[in-house]
Amino acid sequence: VGLTGHLGSGAALIDRWELVHVTVALPRDAPVVPSLAALSFPASRFEREMRDLLGIEPAGHPDPRPLVRHGFWPETFYPLRHGAVTPDFEDDGRPFPFTEVAGDGVYEIPVGPVHAGVIEPGHFRFNVLGETILKMRARLYFTHKGTERLFVGRRPEDAVVLAERVSGDTSVGHAVAFCQAVEALAGVDVPRRAKALRTVLLELERLYNHVTDVGAIIGDTGFPVGQAHCLRLREGLLRVNKAVAGHRLLRGAIVPGGVAGLDALDGRIVQGIEHLVRDFDEVVQICLDNTLVADRLEGTGRLPSDVARDFGVVGYVARACRVPCDARRDLPSGAYEWLDVVPVVERAGDVQARLQVRVREVRQSVAIIAAALADLPTSPGKVEVGALPPFTAAFGVVEAWRGRLVHMVMADPAGRLHRVKVVDPSFFNWPALARALDGNIVPDFPLCNKSFNCSYSGNDL
Repeated sequence: VGLTGHLGSGAALIDRWELVHVTVALPRDAPVVPSLAALSFPASRFEREMRDLLGIEPAGHPDPRPLVRHGFWPETFYPLRHGAVTPDFEDDGRPFPFTEVAGDGVYEIPVGPVHAGVIEPGHFRFNVLGETILKMRARLYFTHKGTERLFVGRRPEDAVVLAERVSGDTSVGHAVAFCQAVEALAGVDVPRRAKALRTVLLELERLYNHVTDVGAIIGDTGFPVGQAHCLRLREGLLRVNKAVAGHRLLRGAIVPGGVAGLDALDGRIVQGIEHLVRDFDEVVQICLDNTLVADRLEGTGRLPSDVARDFGVVGYVARACRVPCDARRDLPSGAYEWLDVVPVVERAGDVQARLQVRVREVRQSVAIIAAALADLPTSPGKVEVGALPPFTAAFGVVEAWRGRLVHMVMADPAGRLHRVKVVDPSFFNWPALARALDGNIVPDFPLCNKSFNCSYSGNDL
């Protein structure tokens, strides 16, 4: 982390009911740590990221390839080191060493990074026999913006705006995780009213994104009428967001110490949401009763539960293959501390299961919103966040709509941010998409991809 000329490496292991944080001090010149890659696949990817951005070498790591770094980065440029100066960039002319598959009739299909749709960039390399996918590998980080570096030097109250924009569709999730980390560092507990209202906003964010995803998945099966209706319902939910928080994506309502501008939020919104969700249930039933839609969904993009556990996948991707991870239950914060949230679990691990988890969580979110607002305290919605102890790490963990989301913050002696680490759910779920595609056909890639719906920006930072 760049303290007194040294680097610090930290590892945070989130088990079901606890968070274990381990740190080690390293010399700035030639820093080396023992690799944990043999014990954990997610750890292997964090180590590659650490090597690219901080120059810390994981000794014994089995994969020497870069993760974040693209070919035009100078070899000795480590942008997350304090004092790093942005150099001139020049393409080294070397292609990325993708894993190759050889054999009679095997050929490659490169897709992206520029796509036909209005989406962010990512490159996908398919090894194919006929139409059957033998292996797919993704090359990401085309949207790497140095987001974590942009936090440095800001005051926490000014940095919430940046947290809200780490991944545009997860404004509340990132803002709450960031603020929880700041509050944990300051040793303050937000009022019960703020906890309840933050929970409502998290569930509103889950609602509109799940409805959108269900429509997009249905649309990719070739049934656009279902997607059209889901987009209509999404618009209704976005208007609820605007009425509640003054912003269609719920930005500006989460602040360190609590919430802001939500004085009019009460149980009256539940009736409007319930009406939209009843309409949503009818649309889903019409879509799933269509045999062509069902044929495209069932058995497509199956992710085995053992692979999901080994890859550390989170959120609806994990819960769709019998892995009941949910931070609302496992590491509860906000109103989840007193509300009993039971993870929604499906067994098949295919596109159909990932869709069904979303459908069931839409109904669950309405119930959580109603419960959080049923006994809303009249206490203040915000407390002051005091001085932040310097060079001490604190964490915020929330179950955002895609899955578990983590922010780590560290302050300097002036109370400004010295280091921020963001872990979006997509960091864990992108590699699992490649495994879910094994043995599927190329035309099913868009459907599988949409059922995962990983964030490029959230992963690339």
